[in-house]
Amino acid sequence: MAAPSSAQVQRIFDQIAPIYDPLNDWLSLGQHRIWKQMTVNWSGAQPGDRVLDLCCGSGDLTQMLARQVGPTGWVTGLDFSAAQLANAQRRVAGKGIARRITWQLGDAVALPYPDLSFDAITMGYGLRNVVNIPQALREIHRVLKPGARAAILDFCHSDHAGVQQVQRFFLNQLVVPLATRFGCESEYAYIEASIERFPLGREQESLAQAAGFAQTTYYLTALGLMGVLVCQKASPPGTSDSPVGIGPGEISAN
Repeated sequence: MAAPSSAQVQRIFDQIAPIYDPLNDWLSLGQHRIWKQMTVNWSGAQPGDRVLDLCCGSGDLTQMLARQVGPTGWVTGLDFSAAQLANAQRRVAGKGIARRITWQLGDAVALPYPDLSFDAITMGYGLRNVVNIPQALREIHRVLKPGARAAILDFCHSDHAGVQQVQRFFLNQLVVPLATRFGCESEYAYIEASIERFPLGREQESLAQAAGFAQTTYYLTALGLMGVLVCQKASPPGTSDSPVGIGPGEISAN
């Protein structure tokens, strides 16, 4: 199956916006929030930071980041799906954190920000869907400040036969049938093919290094079904890069 175009992916996410959140909860039994909080922690976002959540979707990671940076920080949630952004904005309406969030319609391969703009970046289930992964990683590197990190959560493309079998069962027996009940079978059926096209963890590390990152580590979670790529930009001259630690119960894919 050929990779979908940017416009096709955009239409998919516009169409699934109304059911995106309940499906995530049901399909992961709520575990996706744990994986996302781990991603926020790995990003290194601190109180007072200015941070970016790429491919923010309905805004789960954006909200977590807003709580992490506190009242003196600022978060931008960027997505190329207007329907997802509208949903994200509705979800924070009336919450205190809404005052420190900006929503931006945009594309991860051409970020509308100056160089060295952000103290941390997260990306949840977005890198697999961009039309040019190396370009997206270059853009992430460009807008990060020296010494800052990006943490990128997505399905894991594994070369382990057992993980592949479990992943296929999860997608074909759970995800697609449930999506079908909501009238979105075709929108979710593409996921398996997108995972097969997605670079392996070690390949993602190499791509991030080629984009200019000084340190890259790919971590497995959810029994190897998910992975988090953590990339750190080189620190300013005369300072050292802090090592990226492993979260409780998680393992490096190396």
